[in-house]
Amino acid sequence: MLRRVFYSQSAIRPSVRLCKTEQYGRRRLSISAAAIVKSAPAPIQPYLRLMRLDKPIGTWLLYLPCTWSIGLAADPGCLPHLGMLTLFGTGALLMRGAGCTINDMWDKDFDKKVSRTATRPIASGEISQFQALVFLGGQLSLALGVLLCLNYYSIALGAASLSLVVTYPLMKRITYWPQLVLGLTFNWGALLGWSAVMGSCDWSVCLPLYFSGVMWTLIYDTIYAHQDKEDDLKIGVKSTALRFQEQTKPWLSGFVVAMMSGLVMAGVNAEQTLPYYAVLSTVAIHLTHQIYTLDINKSEDCWKKFVSNRNLGLLLFLGIVVGNLWKERRETLLQNEELEAFR
Repeated sequence: MLRRVFYSQSAIRPSVRLCKTEQYGRRRLSISAAAIVKSAPAPIQPYLRLMRLDKPIGTWLLYLPCTWSIGLAADPGCLPHLGMLTLFGTGALLMRGAGCTINDMWDKDFDKKVSRTATRPIASGEISQFQALVFLGGQLSLALGVLLCLNYYSIALGAASLSLVVTYPLMKRITYWPQLVLGLTFNWGALLGWSAVMGSCDWSVCLPLYFSGVMWTLIYDTIYAHQDKEDDLKIGVKSTALRFQEQTKPWLSGFVVAMMSGLVMAGVNAEQTLPYYAVLSTVAIHLTHQIYTLDINKSEDCWKKFVSNRNLGLLLFLGIVVGNLWKERRETLLQNEELEAFR
C-alpha cells in the first residue's frame, strides 16, 4: 500500500522501558521515538503520528543519500560540512512528515480497509482532512525555511522535487512500478547535497549517485512491499512485489549490480580512494546476503531485511568520509614521491 513511502513501522521497537541488566544488576532507561511521541501532550500526538515521528526508519532512508552527496562534496582530507548535515537532517524530517501527510490524505479510504493502517490519524477520524491540510502547510513552510538557507541553484533544484512528493502516492493506482517513483523522490538529496556544498551539481558524480540511490530504493521497498501484497491485491493497488512475484530475487539481484556500478562510477569521478571501495565491497556482500536469505512470504523476514538498509546506508557514508580523509594521505605520498624524483 505504499505507506512504504514513508514507512509505517519503526526501526526501533517501541517505547521507554526500564530493564535490569543481569550482569550488573542495574536498571537502565531505554528511550525510543515511539516513547517520545507517547509522552507528548495528547492533543498533538495524532499530528506526530501523522508525520511518523514515532517511526524514524523512513526519515533515515530519505536522509542517507543526502549524507552521501555532502560527504563526496567535501574537500580532500576534510570531514563533511556539519552544518549541511544538520540542515539536511532537519529537512529530511520535515519532508518525510509532509510526504506521510500527503500519502495519508490520498489513502484515507484505502487505509480504513486494512487493519494495520485503520488506526492512522486521518483514517480513524482523529484528524480531519482540513486539519491535515493545515498541518501539511505548516510542515512545508518550515521545509521551505530550510531550503531558503541554501544557495539559489539548490533552492530551484529542491523546489523541483515537490511535484514528485505530491504525485508519488497516486502511482500505485496506475503502475506496478510505484517504487521507481519513490526512488526518484527519496534520492533527490543525492543531487541537492552536492549542489548545497559546491554551488551546482557535478553531474559526473551526482547522476551515478542518484541512479544508485534509485536502485537501492527499488531493492528495499520491493522487499517492504511483500509485507503488504495480500492487502494490496484486495484493495486493488499495485507494487513491484506484485509485478515480480516469485521472480523477485533475480530482479533485486539486477538492481544490486546496477546500484554498485553507479557507486563505482561516482567514486571514480569524485576521485575516491581505497577505503571507499573497500566499503563498497562490504555493501555488495551485505546486499547479496540480504537477497539470498530473503523469504518473501514471511513478513517478519521482509521487515528485518528492510530495516537493515539503514545500517547499510550509514556504512556507505562512513566509507565516503574515510575515503575522503584518505585523499590527503595519498596526495602527501605523491608529493613526497615527486620530491624524491627531483633529488
